[in-house]
Formats: sequence, structure tokens, C-alpha cells
Amino acid sequence: MTNKEKYEQIFIDCFAVEKSMLNDKFVYQCVTEWDSVGHMGMIAGVEETFDIMMETDDIINFGSYTIGMEILTKYQIEF
Repeated sequence: MTNKEKYEQIFIDCFAVEKSMLNDKFVYQCVTEWDSVGHMGMIAGVEETFDIMMETDDIINFGSYTIGMEILTKYQIEF
């Protein structure tokens, strides 16, 4: 499984969405599941999947599917 597939699966599992929804319009609170609790669950999934510990500012700024990929490149995760 590629890093992008792993990343997509986190969103699919955490937010119960179809892969087709994952684009630059998939942003914080665009679905009811992506609330503050869902956000932290998704962050935990990202950290566990990619074996990283994100900085607080990165967790706060992780406001969309696309921005998340940009943030993860900082942690040497390539898509």
C-alpha cells in the first residue's frame, strides 16, 4: 500500500466517506464526523500509521485533506 493509499484510508475510516470525496474541498467540518473529536482521532491515525509525532501547530493547521499532505511532507512522508 502506498503512502497516499494509507493516508486516504485514514480519512475513509475516520470520517466514513468515499474515496471520491477526498480532494481539496474536503476540509475541517465539511462532514459532521470531522469535528474536534474526529480531528484528534484522525491525527492519532496519521501518527500511528506513519510512525510520527506531529507538532501542535501542525495538528492545529491540519485543516484539510490537501493541507494534511503538505504538512506530512515536513515529516519526510512522500506522496
